[in-house]
Amino acid sequence: QVELVESGGGLVRAGGSLRLSCVASVRTSKTDTTAWFRQAPGKEREFVAATTWSVADTVYSDSVKGRFLMSRDYGMNAVHLQMNNLKPEDAAVYYCAGTPFTRDRYQANDYVVWGRGTQVTVSS
Repeated sequence: QVELVESGGGLVRAGGSLRLSCVASVRTSKTDTTAWFRQAPGKEREFVAATTWSVADTVYSDSVKGRFLMSRDYGMNAVHLQMNNLKPEDAAVYYCAGTPFTRDRYQANDYVVWGRGTQVTVSS
């Protein structure tokens, strides 16, 4: 049973940066695509970024493209999300999720493994 554990959330001023990390307990096909989603109060869970380990490909939502950078750490079975130039609208609980690479990586419902989330708060 694979577990995903997020860390790195916190409070930051608008324009600041945070780096989130997600560590998988084991490497399995269930995390071949690993993604970040976020959910703000009263809103649906939103796709942020995803990377597929087997093809070394990373995609981003339009709302974070150019500001966020997702990277893979093969040695630690981890992914990181470097978030720069944060805006108040980026505030949310950020979740790490995993799914086999054959699933639709943009759709939250296609993910089979989820972490508990880490809170990101951005003050204006």
